Amino acid sequence: MIGTWEMSFDGINKAAKILDENGTAGDAVEVAIKEVEDCPDYTSVGFGGLPNELGEVELDAAYMDGKTFGIGAVAGMKDCKNPISVARLLSKEKFNSFLVGEGAEKFATLNGFEKKNMLSDKAKAQYEKHKKDIAEKNLSPYDGHDTVGIIGLDKTGHMVVGTSTSGLFMKKAGRVGDSPLSGSGFYVDEKIGGASCTGLGEDIMKGCLAYEAVRRMSEGFSPKEIAQTLVDEFSKKLEECQGKAGAMSIIVMDKNGNWAIGTNVEFTFVVASESEGVNKYIASAEGKINKVSNL
Repeated sequence: MIGTWEMSFDGINKAAKILDENGTAGDAVEVAIKEVEDCPDYTSVGFGGLPNELGEVELDAAYMDGKTFGIGAVAGMKDCKNPISVARLLSKEKFNSFLVGEGAEKFATLNGFEKKNMLSDKAKAQYEKHKKDIAEKNLSPYDGHDTVGIIGLDKTGHMVVGTSTSGLFMKKAGRVGDSPLSGSGFYVDEKIGGASCTGLGEDIMKGCLAYEAVRRMSEGFSPKEIAQTLVDEFSKKLEECQGKAGAMSIIVMDKNGNWAIGTNVEFTFVVASESEGVNKYIASAEGKINKVSNL
């Protein structure tokens, strides 16, 4: 498994045990992401995620099966404990597999998913402080947009990718970034590999980097030949056409478990493998990657 940001460590640690015991990639990815969604310490995913400009937590999530190409996604969903689980169920639907807002919430309720106010006291306090700072110090309202994205590969060769996020802090109500969008926030084909992105969704979705990574793997390029090159190429293109590229990082894994990342910021990520266990890493925009014991 490979997951974005240090916040994925506990979830991947738990999910790795599922894979060790011959569990499925789908179960492992769902368990790993739920662990992040349920932890109030992470301010960009699930419970404790930072709210939109109205003080409401709107959640986006997606799940893709690399064997069936089944995709399920939700966006702008409120008051649901685990949007990744809703997305996984939707991936089994032939029609209506991407639901937003009230439609997603109704589907979740009808299928017995737990309802929960996802605005934690800590996130509410941070929202109130930031709102005050914006008014008094003329600060930009947008701060924080990290997605948990996880790619899982089980012992049968089955691959799955999942994403979950509360999106851009202080975003406009109804705003959706790249995370639940197939090809932008995620993509997987278990005969080739998978990818997931995190960063500024408005810029990432302009390049469909997750799909492009898998497409290049299909041509025989390795994850290491793809990941950083993709981010560098697209960052340069955005700089040329709009003056600046937003933060973006990508995790890539092929069907054999070989992995790589690309980033234009300082980026933490987590990898689990049979040979090395679960480890945290930190990467720089210059392409340097270091294993760390504690971040």
